[in-house]
Amino acid sequence: MNELPLAYLPSEFRVKWVTLPWEAQQAYRLRRAVFCEEQGIFAHDDRDAVDERAQLLVALSCLAGMPDQVIGTVRIHDEGSGLWFGSRLAVDPAWRKHARLGITLIRLAVASAGALGCSTFRAHVQSQNVPLFQRLDWHVLHEETLLGRPHHLMQADLASYPPCHTPQAGYAGLAARPASSSNLPTGEPA
Repeated sequence: MNELPLAYLPSEFRVKWVTLPWEAQQAYRLRRAVFCEEQGIFAHDDRDAVDERAQLLVALSCLAGMPDQVIGTVRIHDEGSGLWFGSRLAVDPAWRKHARLGITLIRLAVASAGALGCSTFRAHVQSQNVPLFQRLDWHVLHEETLLGRPHHLMQADLASYPPCHTPQAGYAGLAARPASSSNLPTGEPA
């Protein structure tokens, strides 16, 4: 596949709650690409009953200030009594090392739950991602096997995540320009 021309690189990234139908459609498509096709965890679709009550968050690439495509997603949901969970964190493979998208999705997930009364925020984290979450002030509660893969039940230190009272707007930041064209992402978005 060809590299993206420099003129078509995103001018900024926005991480926010899903507010438009196309954002949800692309988020679910990205989850299928990551959890069904890439990782083979689910056969055809990763959607489940949690999606009925969860809030989707997305990372969007923006061209000329306008949202262009979903390049990351996560969902959060309230289990009651202040206990919230995050799950299905996915970032398009072409963007995994760019602009800290996964980190920003995690931050908004916890911060927006915090604004909604969350007193405990947890996630079942695939083992290879535990070091990332530990750098973000999460700690391991215990190891477990979910869907045939090693996971860790982890909990966020809420003191590290000031509540975000505007999750529909979320967080925006300028896209970093690559040092050379060899650093440009290749391939089609998931």
